[in-house]
Amino acid sequence: MSAILNKIGTVFIPVRDIEEAKNWYCEIFGLKAEGEILFGHLFIIPTTNGTGIVLDSKIYSEETIFKTPLFHFDTTNIKGAYEFLKGKDVEITTEIEHNHYFNFKDPYGNHLMVCKC
Repeated sequence: MSAILNKIGTVFIPVRDIEEAKNWYCEIFGLKAEGEILFGHLFIIPTTNGTGIVLDSKIYSEETIFKTPLFHFDTTNIKGAYEFLKGKDVEITTEIEHNHYFNFKDPYGNHLMVCKC
């Protein structure tokens, strides 16, 4: 028996500018950009359920950005999510694949995914 749970607690996303990242991510999630930046480099995105998301400018470098999506953000409306990000001039890197998912980049070059669940 293992003392390690088979559950992901939090994902850290490397970002260059923590204040800008806080505003950008809160905007795409439809959240108010409220909350404290901790220790000058961390921002915890308020999540409703499941895995947490932490933006971290201390770990950012060209080598640490996500070159492929390591996780996905859930949606129940894949076409709506695609059009929403496209309307925000977010760099979309794939079309909607199999009517199920698409990939995009954040302003720092991290490759991210939205998936219909």
